[in-house]
Amino acid sequence: MTDNRDEGVEPSGEQGQPQPPAEPKRGAMRYQDAESTTPRPPTLAEQRAMRRALEEQQQHEQVVVAEAERKSLRRRRVMIGAGVTVGIVATVAVWYAAATPDEVNAYCVDDSSTLATDENVCSDDYVRSHGGYHSGGFWFIPIGNGQYRSYHYNYGGTVTGTGPGRRVTGGSTAAPGSGTTVKSGTSGKTVQRGGFGVSGGGKSGGS
Repeated sequence: MTDNRDEGVEPSGEQGQPQPPAEPKRGAMRYQDAESTTPRPPTLAEQRAMRRALEEQQQHEQVVVAEAERKSLRRRRVMIGAGVTVGIVATVAVWYAAATPDEVNAYCVDDSSTLATDENVCSDDYVRSHGGYHSGGFWFIPIGNGQYRSYHYNYGGTVTGTGPGRRVTGGSTAAPGSGTTVKSGTSGKTVQRGGFGVSGGGKSGGS
């Protein structure tokens, strides 16, 4: 009997067929080359998350800076209040004294700031003798048909124009403090003596 399994002859049948490559095992990790692999762009959700995280970080930084500035401002105010209060009070007192003159001129005017031709309309006695009255620094004189014309003093104003109908500009309707002497800018009589308060709203005589 001849033996067919001669030396050097490839075996036939299934043993002689080439074997397919082995399948990768499940769960095996695949590695990518960082230099040759293109990174995947972030998804819309990932972009929103990154923006939200950046906004939160910026808000946190703003809160920290604002708190630091608030504390610094509070410390400065405490230092100013503790160390400079006396100086501020002294400065205000000097300014107030300089801003308050010892003597002020006053002009009797009507409700349109026109200089009155007769200064007596700013006097209690005169106005009452003509059926009028005084209220809140204003004198009211009846002019007929139940109507009144009001007059008052303008303190510290300036007369403008010439002749009848001159007006007084600037000044104030509020009388100065009792330490200031007020004199009529028209007649020169004393309206208020310094240190004694208002002297009857123009009742005092000239000085």
